[in-house]
Amino acid sequence: MSAEFESRDEEQKRVDEVVGEIDKQAADLAGELGQKKTDIVEFRKNFWEEVSLNFEDAGTYASLKQQTEILSENERTYQLSQKKLHTLTRLKQSPYFGRIDFRDGDARQPEVIYLGIASLLAANGLDFLVYDWRAPVSNLYYDYSPGPARYDTPSGVIEGDMTLKRQYVIRNGRIESMFDASLTIGDELLQEVLGQQANSQMRSIVATIQKEQNLIIRDVTSQLLIVQGAAGSGKTSAALQRAAYLLYRFREHLRADQIVLFSPNHMFNSYVATVLPELGEDNMAQTTFQEYLAHRIGSLFQLEDPFQQMEYILSGMSESDYAQRIEGIQWKASKEFMLFLEHYVDYLGHEGMLFQDIIFRDEILLSAQTIEDQFYTYASSLRLPNRLGLLSEWLLKELKKQAIQEREKPWVEDEMELLDREEYNWAYQELQKQERLADPAFSDSRSERDILAARIVDVHFRPLQQDIQQFAYVDIPGIYLQLFASLENLPIFNEGLGLPQHWQAICKHTVGPLDQAKLLYEDATPFLYLTECIEGFQTNNTIRHVFIDEAQDFSTFQFMFIKRLFPRSRMTVLGDWNQRIFIHDQASEDTELLQSLYGDDNTQSVRLTRSYRSTQPIIEFTRASIPGGQTIEAFDRQGNKPTVKQVRSTDGLIAQVLSSILELQNKGHRTIAIICKTANESIEAHRALQAKLPIRLVEKETAAFAAGIIVIPAYLAKGIEFDAVVIYDASQHKYGQESERKLFYTACTRAMHDLHVCLNGDFNPFLSDVPPHLYHLIQ
Repeated sequence: MSAEFESRDEEQKRVDEVVGEIDKQAADLAGELGQKKTDIVEFRKNFWEEVSLNFEDAGTYASLKQQTEILSENERTYQLSQKKLHTLTRLKQSPYFGRIDFRDGDARQPEVIYLGIASLLAANGLDFLVYDWRAPVSNLYYDYSPGPARYDTPSGVIEGDMTLKRQYVIRNGRIESMFDASLTIGDELLQEVLGQQANSQMRSIVATIQKEQNLIIRDVTSQLLIVQGAAGSGKTSAALQRAAYLLYRFREHLRADQIVLFSPNHMFNSYVATVLPELGEDNMAQTTFQEYLAHRIGSLFQLEDPFQQMEYILSGMSESDYAQRIEGIQWKASKEFMLFLEHYVDYLGHEGMLFQDIIFRDEILLSAQTIEDQFYTYASSLRLPNRLGLLSEWLLKELKKQAIQEREKPWVEDEMELLDREEYNWAYQELQKQERLADPAFSDSRSERDILAARIVDVHFRPLQQDIQQFAYVDIPGIYLQLFASLENLPIFNEGLGLPQHWQAICKHTVGPLDQAKLLYEDATPFLYLTECIEGFQTNNTIRHVFIDEAQDFSTFQFMFIKRLFPRSRMTVLGDWNQRIFIHDQASEDTELLQSLYGDDNTQSVRLTRSYRSTQPIIEFTRASIPGGQTIEAFDRQGNKPTVKQVRSTDGLIAQVLSSILELQNKGHRTIAIICKTANESIEAHRALQAKLPIRLVEKETAAFAAGIIVIPAYLAKGIEFDAVVIYDASQHKYGQESERKLFYTACTRAMHDLHVCLNGDFNPFLSDVPPHLYHLIQ
């Protein structure tokens, strides 16, 4: 038997021993869980019997509190045990993925260290059978090849020599592949993993983390970490492993609910939802920026979402005022517009604040003019939120005066006649408390009426009080509208602030929807920012880390707003500016302004240039379609050249798309995406194809990503990968504008193994930039 196979047999023997230990620990834990569950159920049954129910005794509260704490602790330990059992179940399938032999200093023999998704202690509770991939010693595996190596520990730096670095593919407790690596994670293992089919869930990459990705995952010093990477370079995967690492490293101080991920859409949330649970961590909060906007101001307006804006950008070019709205979108996304709003807020400190009448039963209790006059009596040196606080206190006092007068109105008498006996009993008890009745009979009807009248008015005035406390009397929509409806009459107009060239047209685009209680996407963040400047910022101090994926689709204005929204948080920003498909301000075209948010000393920027998602022929094809694409490195994974199918009719286009799908199905691909430019084109494609094969239309409301054949707009496919991609129509007619180059690139880079580009008509200019030898042409 060769040394190689002898080594493999020995390695399999160790896997069997580890699996045996896992089985033993899992069985013991399952037994403990069963007993714990029984104890908790029994405890709940007898909960009240354990508490002395004597409410006149101060000991009752202490007894109740003690029993509640015991129950809470038992439930917490039960949940932790459940979590550990889940981890053991996953470890059994693949106990570890790597091994390093490391000789520390003058030690004669190296220590053999195995790495997996979680730590596993031997039965003695002292020796590690498997080390967690996030443990300090695991850095050796990701950052070094055999030879001199070092790693940091809480007690200092450990130096020594790595004598062996081995990688495994273990499934169901059997070693399927085993490689000895001389450099980083070996190409053999990457080929094994990357050659697999796409899944409906993003996979953990702990077994294949590259050195540059490890740098991202383990950075704990940067206030802002910017990860700029090519399509398929593992940005999102590394970010999710980073979240898992932070939860492990700071487990005494950081919880999953203190981390938030801003993602591009709901389907993306579904796609990445299992990564952290697979690593034994709770999921962090995941939302979209649009969801946050809807939560804050969705009750005031019908909000346009970014996808509706994108549809306009891609489809509205024939409209006469298209260029003017694009200019407005870009201006409202800029730092300059934020400064403009801040100047406007300064102006509002002296004049221009708008309020609404406080109305009750169709009568004005306090007029908008009265409120405005009172507001401007406060010192102008006070910030607007502080002045509104004083104003609200004054309004509540005035409301109390109004309430006393209201008690004498006829409507109060009418409501009093409808009261039931219970209300009168309540009034009687109140009168007794106040010692206003000596006789238990209702002899003092006037006092009784006063109590009931006050109660009736208080109930009806309560919503008014709440509105005042929430600044509902401030006409924020009117204040925002005023900026665009009558700026020429405001002193701010003459302060030397530059305005866009087509200012009047931008005003028209803004005012029209606002008059219909609609808010365009480009106005949503500025409107909320203005609201915060006036009413006070609702900052979130509990969030400790913010992740922003597809960061190239966020504007400068949005980044500055998010930073202010989470003042105590660190931020990890991930993006590929070659996939910047939204039209924002010029400053957001690269990371320069983003880097200035926290300053150079607190910012770390990492660039990932190597793409792992697609085969080498696909990467060579896609990088040729964008300027600077030569900087993108292709991982050496061979495959078919992309296929370009050119036809001259709609029927011919449908026929070629169908033939591509059948060909890709015959290859065994499970996830096939037909990527269209817009939602309307997706609907047309789905209608044309659904009678011929099972196919699913993905829309912006689609909540989950599933395997199969789907039709999807390019902007919804961002961040997701598919076994194969069919570009529905890449003709000059569809992708003829330079502004659409990155959208075309984004669509093509979704393909892992096969890419078919169909077109009805002439080549688009980006496709024309690709050398013909990089694809197979069918006409």
